[in-house]
Amino acid sequence: MLPDSPPLVETHDLVMLDLDGVVYVGPDPVPGAADHLAAARDAGARLAFVTNNASRPAAVVAERLTGFGVPAEVDDVVTSAQASARLVVDEHGEGARVLLLGGEGLDAAVREVGLEPVGLDGDPVVLLTGYGPDVLWSDIMSAAVAVEGGLAWVASNTDHTIPTARGRAPGHGVLVDMLRRYTGVEPTVAGKPQPPLLHETIRRVGGERPLMVGDRVDTDIEGAHAVGVDSLLVLTGVTGLPELAGIAAEHRPTHLAPDLGGLHEPHRAPRRGDDGWEADGWTATVTDGSLAVSGDGGDADWWRTAACALWEHLDEHGSPADVDGVTPPGR
Repeated sequence: MLPDSPPLVETHDLVMLDLDGVVYVGPDPVPGAADHLAAARDAGARLAFVTNNASRPAAVVAERLTGFGVPAEVDDVVTSAQASARLVVDEHGEGARVLLLGGEGLDAAVREVGLEPVGLDGDPVVLLTGYGPDVLWSDIMSAAVAVEGGLAWVASNTDHTIPTARGRAPGHGVLVDMLRRYTGVEPTVAGKPQPPLLHETIRRVGGERPLMVGDRVDTDIEGAHAVGVDSLLVLTGVTGLPELAGIAAEHRPTHLAPDLGGLHEPHRAPRRGDDGWEADGWTATVTDGSLAVSGDGGDADWWRTAACALWEHLDEHGSPADVDGVTPPGR
């Protein structure tokens, strides 16, 4: 279910990294992330920082990463706003007039590729939407009427939530749902899990053997599946044991690791033995619908062994195993 592999920086020349939950969590860097990424660069891997958040220009994201001890240039950052702008250029050409509904990241992205932001009276050919904390209701109404009347629509992403200092909050996907219901129109979507954002990342940064690294199955891992590249699911963000237990076969990551240290360590595939799934001193089983892990070994092998037992149960029974009472190492 999980393959043997040498260190991933030896088999992939481009590492595409989601940000929140992978490099940082809210206002704080993920412990060890800066060192792991510096080592990846030293090993010759190109790093690309990929975000569905369309509100901040790439320069602002690069500055934030640098402040976390992860040196990043503007060209290392690729946003869903930039992928959206590329879609518009491909469809309508440079210089096309664009109606924007979002934050400054959208404005910077369209100007970067020679598109012209205009109001409704400027005869736009497409609406481009993204998360923006200061978007006015009157602008939402005007955009909805224009789309209902036939204006093309590109949405930067469909993320229903966004992390904030006060906790999880509604994301751009909530606005997309509202406009979709009102207009009956399906937008073209640029962000993960749709292919445009990762295609744009590979085009900008280069690389023959890309790897997508993320903490979310529904965006990061699904995005890797959509473009046919390998993926590494890290467990420093939103995915824990309950989420892991419910990942169906067609949505699973190629590789699994507790954190970005998984870029540098060999991945040992758990083996199915008579007593359960085994790796490096750990044995994981699901008995009477409940996960149990026993033994002693490394953290990464604990997670991989547990994942294989959970996925075997899900494949055989069609429902996730109970993980209540199981405490992963380091948690």
